Parts: sequence; structure tokens; C-alpha cells
Amino acid sequence: TKPAHRMHAGPAHIGTPRVASPSKNAHAIMHAPPGDDHSNVMRSMPERDRDFTPVTASMVDRHVLARGSQDKVVDNTNRKGKEERPDPIAPTPTCTSSILQEDPQNLVRRASITSDSDAIPADVNHHRVDEPQAADGTSEQVVRHHPNKARGQGTLGRSLANIPSANTIGIPTLGSHNQHDCRESKRSSRDIGTRINQIIPEGGFVGNLNNLPKARFNFVPHREVGLMTAVYLDEEFGMPCISMTPAGIIDTAECIRQMQERVGKWASAPPKEKVDHEPYIDQHTRSVPQAAWSSRSIDRQNSTGKRAVIPGDATHATAMTKIPSREMGIRACRAGTYCKHDAERSNEQVRGSRDEILVTDDHTEAGDTIGRVEPPAISGTQMERHVGKRLDTPRGVTSPPVHIQNFPSGYRPSSGYEGTNQIADSVHNPHTLGTEDHLLDILGGHDTEAVTESSPIEQDMLIRSPESQLGSSQIPRSVRGKTKGKTEKSARQNGITNITVEVMYAAREILGYS
Repeated sequence: TKPAHRMHAGPAHIGTPRVASPSKNAHAIMHAPPGDDHSNVMRSMPERDRDFTPVTASMVDRHVLARGSQDKVVDNTNRKGKEERPDPIAPTPTCTSSILQEDPQNLVRRASITSDSDAIPADVNHHRVDEPQAADGTSEQVVRHHPNKARGQGTLGRSLANIPSANTIGIPTLGSHNQHDCRESKRSSRDIGTRINQIIPEGGFVGNLNNLPKARFNFVPHREVGLMTAVYLDEEFGMPCISMTPAGIIDTAECIRQMQERVGKWASAPPKEKVDHEPYIDQHTRSVPQAAWSSRSIDRQNSTGKRAVIPGDATHATAMTKIPSREMGIRACRAGTYCKHDAERSNEQVRGSRDEILVTDDHTEAGDTIGRVEPPAISGTQMERHVGKRLDTPRGVTSPPVHIQNFPSGYRPSSGYEGTNQIADSVHNPHTLGTEDHLLDILGGHDTEAVTESSPIEQDMLIRSPESQLGSSQIPRSVRGKTKGKTEKSARQNGITNITVEVMYAAREILGYS
């Protein structure tokens, strides 16, 4: 067992809410001590979503422990069943509360007797799986429950739609640009004449899961969440699956061709539905993506031929390794995924696009590797962004886990033809900004220090200690002059001629600058 703060992926108890929260009429109850119940804040802040299903926290504190916590879980399950009538309710423990060694199956059985809703225990081992694996398993559990329930009631939908249709599986909350990728996927599917039957879990109504078999195939854009569900639907209903991420010009075209093949191979498809998507691919390859052309422009020539370290989840690390190598002239010197359970396939996908493999779920190990390699650029998670900042290396965040600033309010997909442009910017901009910082040091551009300098007479009256001069040199150049001027102004007002570090801190407190 590794400390959670050293891992790229979050703990398993966050995985279940990532599936239940974006679903309609599903509810997750987290059996957790204070401090583990932060999923609602994570959903409302980064996603900026006002309409989502909150997660109920069944708190475990010392008072509950004194009399036993099992009754509280049952009571909360029954209460939510009466208040919101969700279907289903998914109680899940956290790593901390699972130490109590309570039997989740027994708690769910007790709650199901009196609850107005179906209760499904999150069947994940919180000490052996991480957040993406838990989300993947919970998605498969919920999907398995409803078709089985519909089959028993005789309401399972198996008749195919008259037009080609697909299920998009694996769009959970708190992903990197997931909602934007979902919009891009829907737009592309509409353009090629493929109707979206169901999208789960993002915005999907769980009561409609019994209609999943009506689609002709399942599309899993992100392998971390949704692959187990697609495998179950293939084994149970014979529904083929496309688990290719449409990122970059080449893979987007290949994904569309696979969709065309799936529709054409379906035995019941009438001849009139056999369409050719090559004109669509040719038109959009020429008109929408600007990545290939912009990579050859003068302002981005400094990126060509560079090497980068690219860690991340299996989906994004694979895409961000192949796309720069094949389409932008940037090769990965180290690339790999922290999703060890899918590392073999990911490594096979990027064969020929990277020099060496980097597979670790410990971001401190990834940071040590970056420190030894000293790459010209880093493209990874927010952890690698911190490493790049310490090493003063150009860096970009291209894979979850990400910071709140990487959840843009505007439309910025990372998949499809439009996503190719966004990926190009995320790859090239760190190099460009690095060049800009270099020019600032050489030319002093955008520096207000000279503007706010005191007059020579005033400067002669003030003496700066070596410690304060060192402290001033550590202030960003963009605000260094302003900060120095305010400190000197405060010193003169208080009759101080010797500026020390203490005087600088006191001026900051008095004048209210940082």
C-alpha cells in the first residue's frame, strides 16, 4: 500500500461518485469519516456544474463508532430512498472506514428490505484498486443491474433502431475536458449519420439503461472508465466495441473508419445504410485541423526536434505521445502511464514514438526521472507541472489529475478534429512561453522596475541589506519594481533608512501588496 499523496490516481472511494454523480436518478452514499467527503466540492468547482446529483456523506465519527456505524448507513440509505427515490443507491466505504471491517453486502441487504430504491454496494477493494478502476467497476455494476432487472420484468429493449446508432460509454465527471469531448463526439457522430443511443454516465438517465442493447456498437473514448461495461455488453448481447480515442488527425480518421466498418458489418443493416465516410474525413482533415500547418510555421519551429517526458493516464499519455511524434515533429524521450493495469497495451500503442518507457503510479518517481533526464519539455499531469516549475522547464498539463485552471469555461475539446488544434496549442505553447521568458531576461521587456525606480537622491538615503536584496531578486520581474517602490515609500514614511527583510515584510502588511 502506497501513501495516497504520492500517487497520480486518487483513492477508490472517489471513483464511485465520478459515475453516480453525473448520472440522472442515481445516488452514491459515502460511508466516510470527516475529510473524505469532498467529492461534491470537487464536482461543483472544477466542472462549474450547478445541476448534478450530490453525494451523501454518511459520517463516521467517534460518537458513531461508540455505538456502531452500521445502523447509520442503513438509515441514510432509507432516508435518501424516500426523499429522492433514486434508482439505484450505491453505498461505498472509503479506505479509512473500510478498516472497520464491516460487511457492505450485509448493510445493503438490510437497507434493501425497507428502502424504496434498489441498493447496489460498490464492489471495489479500496486497498487494491485506484480511482479510475473503481469508477470503471461501478459503471459496469450499474449497467449490469438494469438490463438484468429489465430482463426479469420483460422490458429489455433488443430491437435495433432503424438508423445506425451507438452508445458512448465512459464520460465520467472530473475528467480532463470530458464534457467538451462528449460534445465533440456527438457533433461528429451526427455529421456522419450515426445516432447516439445512450451516453453514460454523463447526463444519462439510469432508467434508460435497459435500452443499451438497441445500439449497434459501443464507443469507449477513454479506456480508464467504460471498458469493463463494454466488455460486459459484448459478452451478454454481442455488441462490438470501439475503444479507440479519436485524438489527432490520424487516429480521428481511423476511429471514423472503424465506426463505418461496425455499421457495415451489422447483418441487419439495409443496403441504403452502407455509407462512405472518406469524403467526410478528407474534408475535415483539410479544413478543420491547423496543427500540421502551424507546426511548420516560423514561430513554432523552435519546438520541432525537441524531446519531452510524457506521463499520464493510458488514454492521454498514449495520445500525447503519438500525436506530437507523428504530426508535429516532437518525440518523447520517456513516455508511459500510471494505469499499470493497462500499461502493456499503452506501451504497444506508442511503440516507435518514444525512446524509453515510463510506467509508475508514484508521481515522485516520475519527478525523479524528469530530474535525471532534464528534458526540454514536459507534458503530463499537474504533478509534473509542479516538477517543471521547480526545474524551470517548459511544461503543459495534458492528462488527469489536473488543476482547476485546466477546466476551462470555454469550449476546448481534446478529441476529434477540433481537439487536434487544442492539443497543438498545449504542446507548442510551453516552448513559446519559455522563449518569451528568455527574451524578457535579455531585453527586459514588460519590466516595470525602471518606471518605478526612485530618484537618485532618494536612493542614496536608503541602504538595503544583502538579505533584502536577495529577497527582491526572488520577486517576479513583472511586479519587482512596483514592490520595491512601495517598500521604499513605506520606509521613508516611517523614517527608516536601512531596509531589511523585516522592513519588507512590514511594508507588505501595511500597504497590502504581495
